[in-house]
Amino acid sequence: MSSEIKPWTTLSSELVFNHRWYKLRRDHVQLPTGQQLDDYFVSVRANVVLVFPVTEDQHVIMVRQYKHGIGEILIEVPGGVIDEGETSPLEAAKRELVEETGYVSDEMEQLIAVSDNPTKDTNRIYFFLARNARLVAAQHLDETENIEVLRVPLAQVEAMILAGKIRVSGSIALCLLALRKLGH
Repeated sequence: MSSEIKPWTTLSSELVFNHRWYKLRRDHVQLPTGQQLDDYFVSVRANVVLVFPVTEDQHVIMVRQYKHGIGEILIEVPGGVIDEGETSPLEAAKRELVEETGYVSDEMEQLIAVSDNPTKDTNRIYFFLARNARLVAAQHLDETENIEVLRVPLAQVEAMILAGKIRVSGSIALCLLALRKLGH
């Protein structure tokens, strides 16, 4: 009784808002049924990397910072956008980790690439597990960033999620995947 699922056809597409921090595209699409939508809006977003850094002494390096969209100070794993011109998610993950925390890892493994909001956003989020992370430098933050670095015992991460102390979906997903990969 199930029918084959087919993709929509894009008949035309235009960038209706083009700012360095946000791009909005308006697509005119045709559904497999023949129905047309001339105002399907899509956020054109940069790909993102998130890193779950674990130190040799079994602490996870997390960051605490203000997020203006929700207007709250949140605990997350380190990460950020893959800059224009960067072709390697791994290199972007290494860059973001050291910039935000001062930590590096020679043992970084990509776990998965996910989509946070595939209905309206174009980007992917690349999840990395970084083993034996070690502090090598001071933070190198953008002038708009104010980030507190936290050392969280690995054994407390799941309890922090369940208690609502970590509330950002990408961070929760990566934490749970990393904990499973590490056997916790």
